[in-house]
Amino acid sequence: MSIRTRTTTIRTTKTDLRSPDREETPVTEPVDLSEAVSILDTARSVTVLCHVQPDADTIGSGLALGLVLRRRGVPVRVSFAEPAELPVSMRSLPGTDLLVAPEQVPREVDVLVAVDCGSAGRLGALKDRLDGARITLVLDHHRSNTRFGAVNVIDENAESTAGLIARVLDAWGEPIDRDVAHCLYAGLVTDTGSFKWARPGSHALAERLLATGIDGAGITRTLMDTHPFQWLPMLSRVLGSAQLDRAAAGGAGLVYVFVRREDTVGVRSEEVESIVDLVRTTAEAQVAAVFKECRGESEHWTVSLRSHDAADGGLGVDVSKVATALGGGGHRYAAGYSSVGTPERLVAALLAELG
Repeated sequence: MSIRTRTTTIRTTKTDLRSPDREETPVTEPVDLSEAVSILDTARSVTVLCHVQPDADTIGSGLALGLVLRRRGVPVRVSFAEPAELPVSMRSLPGTDLLVAPEQVPREVDVLVAVDCGSAGRLGALKDRLDGARITLVLDHHRSNTRFGAVNVIDENAESTAGLIARVLDAWGEPIDRDVAHCLYAGLVTDTGSFKWARPGSHALAERLLATGIDGAGITRTLMDTHPFQWLPMLSRVLGSAQLDRAAAGGAGLVYVFVRREDTVGVRSEEVESIVDLVRTTAEAQVAAVFKECRGESEHWTVSLRSHDAADGGLGVDVSKVATALGGGGHRYAAGYSSVGTPERLVAALLAELG
C-alpha cells in the first residue's frame, strides 16, 4: 500500500555543549509524538528492528519498547541482522527473550519500528521486511537519518535513542518500570560515554531511571568496564600499529588503526568496538578512524569515525558528512560506514573525503 512519508525532526535549544554531536542550532521546536503514539497504541502486531553490529542504545531501545508492547498484550518480536548472537555484555538486559533470529522475523506485520537506525541499510539483511509492514515507524537520533520510514521521528539533538523512547512512553502514558528503565539506562549511559557527553536533561533522565531501583553502576560496569584478558594483547597489537597524518582534514589531523580478522580471534565484538574510544584520545588529531575487518570476509570493513571540537572551541570536523559520502552516516562527531578493499584504498578514500 502507498503511505505518505511523514517526518518529525526535533531541534531543541542548545547552549555551549561539549558533546560528540554539539551543533549550533538555537532553534526550539516542541516535538509532536502523537502520531508515533497513535501507531503504537493501535498496533495489532509489531516487529522492532535494531541496527547491525548492535550497541546498547539500539538494543536497549528496542527491548524497552518490546517490553511495553508485550505488557499491553501486543505480539512483538525484536531482532537485528548481524552478528549471529547478541553481544555478551548485553545479555543481562531484561527482555532478551523477545529477541528472535533474522529468519524468524515475519515477512508481514502490522507495524514495523526501526530504532536507532540512520538508514534502511543499517538494518542489513532485514531491510526487506520494510516492504511487508502495513506502516513503518522510525525512532532515531542520528542527524544523517535518511527518513526511510512512513513516519519518522528524528531527534537530531538527543543524546540517545533511549532518551527519545522515554519521551514516547511518557506521551503514550505508559509507565517506565524497573525492567524498562534498565534497558533505557543501558542506551543512555553508553551513548553518553558514561555521561561525558551528556545533554541538558540527560542527568534528570538518569536520576528518574535509577529511582526505579536499577543498579546503574552494575549496568555500566557490565556494558563498558568489563573485558576478557584477550582484550589486552589485542589492544597491544592494534594500537601499536596506529598511524598519524597531521595534514589530513585541512590540518586538523587524522589518527587511524586497522583491526584485522586475526586480531579478533577469541575477542568479543564489543571489545573491538571499544578501540575507537581509545584512539580518539590522541591530542594531535581531531579525527580518529578504526577500520575493522569483518570476521567472515577478507577485505570487507566497517569503519568507525570520531571527531571533537576544534582547539579554539569551535565546531570540529563533521564526520557524519564524510561517512555519508562513503555510504554510511551518523552524528557530527560520531559516525561510520562500510567498505570493501585493501587498507591502502580505504585510507586513500577517507583522506580524499576529509580534504
